[in-house]
Amino acid sequence: MEPKSLVFEKHYNEYLQQLSSLDFEAIALKLGGQINKNPRGKSIILPLLGKPYEISSRGIRDSSGKKPMYDICIILCRHLLMCPDILPQDRHWVAFRDLKTSGPLTVYFRDNVEQAIATGFTGKIEELKHGMTALKGVAPDLDVSYDLAIQVAGLPKILMVMLFNDADDTFPPACSLLFERQVETYLDAECIAMLGYRLAVQLKHLRK
Repeated sequence: MEPKSLVFEKHYNEYLQQLSSLDFEAIALKLGGQINKNPRGKSIILPLLGKPYEISSRGIRDSSGKKPMYDICIILCRHLLMCPDILPQDRHWVAFRDLKTSGPLTVYFRDNVEQAIATGFTGKIEELKHGMTALKGVAPDLDVSYDLAIQVAGLPKILMVMLFNDADDTFPPACSLLFERQVETYLDAECIAMLGYRLAVQLKHLRK
């Protein structure tokens, strides 16, 4: 059996090869990215949770020139490869479990994203608000009653709304992450789950 690092590298290189056939300028226009031209060819710059990444068939790099974590690479590659010909218009907010393809990933998402945020920020709602604000969070256009309701962009075309209630004498802390239903056009369920996990990880790091 190959070591995980070799399997990851193999998948990463396969995705890069698929990117070589894409029309980067058309995709950048649809996905809200920027085109970067240099002697080696074209690349797309896309922000994921506020951090810019340069994507091309030669590789993916962050602002410091380093290759990001494997899951970030996969999210970005899949996002480009899944770019639709016609942009969807289903802006209804739904929970991850309500996505058509969420399936067995609902437990992972509950435990590693929503529950991780809820327990990590119990009694620390101001820290959570600060972290979401640092990610350019804004008030969502939703009529809800929560201790904190805030919207951030996972990617330019993928918005997420966090609904958070802190613990009180009756109920434990609770966190829900909502997506526009059209998210399934832009990413598969596994990548959507990984994007949620990246949000949980980034919020944890912002506390340090």
